[in-house]
Amino acid sequence: MERLPSWLRQHLAAIRAVAVFTVLLGLIYPLVTTGVAQALFNDKANGSIVEKDGKAVGSAIIGQSFTDADGNPLKNYFQSRPSAAGDGYDPTSTSASNLGPEDIVDTLQNGSDEGRQSLLTQVCARSKAVGELEGVNGARPYCTPDGVGAVLKVFPHRAVSVNRACPAAPFVAEYEGLRVECARPGEDYAAGRTVPVRGDAGTPVVPADAVTASGSGLDPHISLAYAELQAPRVARERGLAVDRVRALIDEHTTGRALGFMGEPAVNVLELNLALDRS
Repeated sequence: MERLPSWLRQHLAAIRAVAVFTVLLGLIYPLVTTGVAQALFNDKANGSIVEKDGKAVGSAIIGQSFTDADGNPLKNYFQSRPSAAGDGYDPTSTSASNLGPEDIVDTLQNGSDEGRQSLLTQVCARSKAVGELEGVNGARPYCTPDGVGAVLKVFPHRAVSVNRACPAAPFVAEYEGLRVECARPGEDYAAGRTVPVRGDAGTPVVPADAVTASGSGLDPHISLAYAELQAPRVARERGLAVDRVRALIDEHTTGRALGFMGEPAVNVLELNLALDRS
């Protein structure tokens, strides 16, 4: 029998390899891993879905917002930390904001430009809002009283409050003998020396996780400190004793991983559902 040409034998071998690996990796391997996941980690493999009255209301491993149709916090619920995933807690857009500690200068709106808040201004604005919601002082270092990053661009003969667009008044009148001006949208201040002004705010009352998003944007937990901060407001709105609300916080607090990694955290969805049952 005449042998097939070498080029044809090579193509047939390649086709057989594709077929074998398609069956192994495209069919058998997914079935085995899915079976193992269902057998050993059934709840987590199925999304750790949490139900209320037989209806799915969320996931224990993906955070969600507790706000009304206008985005305002529901005062009778504990609030989650901010999220940078899509419009908030979008599993298809899981991500961080990718803004770092040096991101402190806003891009002010000019004409058709949308503008952009720096990480510092976002933190300042969130801290102010949380302070107002919880009835505490939301002041933070390097933030103005109205929740904007307190940053100057300093030039030889003037200083500019770069996060305060004209005609708003600068957060300080002068700096090192220089008169401070408001910022004009569209003007380039890159040549100036960037000077964040600490101000006289002490240690913040509002904890860090109340004003910063998690790396995934999907964190379902808040710190124990943030939960404790919210307890009086939730108790008041629900007509419950604060001690009762704090007891529920304790019941839904998870400890450090392996007993030493990370910090204790509170699952917001599970805590809010427990409140509804109380």
